[in-house]
Amino acid sequence: MDALFYLLGVVIFALAILVSIGLHELGHMIPAKRFGGKVTQYFIGFGPTVWSKRIGETEYGLKAIPLGGYVKIVGMLPPGAAELADEVTTDTAGNQVVRVRKSNTGMFTQLISDARAAEWETITPADTDRLFYKMAWWKKVIVMAGGPTVNIAIAFLIFGGVFATYGNLSDPKPYTPVVSTVVDCVLPATEADRPCESSDPVAPAKAAGIEVGDRIVSFNGSPFTTWEALQREIRANDDGAATIVVERDGEELTLSTNTTVTARPTSETDADLTQVGFLGVSPTPDGLNTGGPIYTVEQMGRMTKDTVAALGTLPMKVWDVGEAIVGLEERDPNGPVSIVGGGRIAGETVSHEAFPVKEKTVFLLMLVAGFNLFIGLFNFIPLLPLDGGHIAGALWEAIRRGFARLRGRPDPGYVDVARLLPIAYGVASVLLVMGVVLIVGDLVVPVRLT
Repeated sequence: MDALFYLLGVVIFALAILVSIGLHELGHMIPAKRFGGKVTQYFIGFGPTVWSKRIGETEYGLKAIPLGGYVKIVGMLPPGAAELADEVTTDTAGNQVVRVRKSNTGMFTQLISDARAAEWETITPADTDRLFYKMAWWKKVIVMAGGPTVNIAIAFLIFGGVFATYGNLSDPKPYTPVVSTVVDCVLPATEADRPCESSDPVAPAKAAGIEVGDRIVSFNGSPFTTWEALQREIRANDDGAATIVVERDGEELTLSTNTTVTARPTSETDADLTQVGFLGVSPTPDGLNTGGPIYTVEQMGRMTKDTVAALGTLPMKVWDVGEAIVGLEERDPNGPVSIVGGGRIAGETVSHEAFPVKEKTVFLLMLVAGFNLFIGLFNFIPLLPLDGGHIAGALWEAIRRGFARLRGRPDPGYVDVARLLPIAYGVASVLLVMGVVLIVGDLVVPVRLT
């Protein structure tokens, strides 16, 4: 049964990502067609075609490797006629001489030439006014930004729904000084999971008679309303006497004990141990913060900031995954994962017996939303072959033409993104290598929930 639930989680995640990819490509195709562009292909996946059907001038279909998708918009690359133009000069006798420029046969030039040729093989005279590179710069921006914007919109809708109904898992409300746990003995922080033994000292809270459900009102005469304030008082008390007032069943009781000194982490995010006063109680979480659209925008702004920072260290993180694959270090549980890794996490979530159905659903939704946010932001990176590279080219075209008009100079024409193809192929190669490393890592040294 666990294997069946695991498979169910993987399938749900895979379908959600495929739907996200399909919507991403629609974000490109719909505005391209609305602006008069010609879209000849709309495919989800790469590699051999599994199924396709032509509707009008567009072929829709699925391919065998479901790790992406694409739409084919006619005329992405200009013909480059300026590079092949003849140079007209005049000789000493006043006669015109036509000097044909020789084609550069360098590797990169040939690569660009081949790409142009492949692009223009499918273009007919009837397509002259429907070519993408001839669109106004702002139309190009809308077409290329449409895909990643859809992913961000998907993330917003999912995050917004979860935040409004269930709450934000990463934004819990402050703990309240209501006791949720009373430990029986004092154990070292490194052995906190083992059972108490007869040689272990009784925890001060246990000795004082504190019970689960008690609300701690004051500590050594100091009142407070938050767990953090109480924790500071306990830690600063070292092994001194402690007079504790608790509220139980509507009555206040005064209890006495002595706190003890033990090594504990300095905070939830810092594992360094420090000798502090110890009582032996845990607080009660007060739920999760909820909010509407404005709250969701604020939270996604924070996530965007964190994602952008993570993108800057992505190559190094992938390198660390490579070292984990060969056994040089442990896999970072907070490091990047591929879609394969996301599927494994989804499978473990659904098959985990300790998670209620509601929590499993919320976790899967957050996982899908997180992937969509990352995909959207990643595609805005201003490098070809990513969508952001085409957006950057369109914006540069607008700037260049604007400056030309201001200076009264001739129109410099369209930006030739084909000249950047060597960079695009280099970026694509790096992305392919990183993707393969992450997939292998997710198969060999996967990130697990526990």
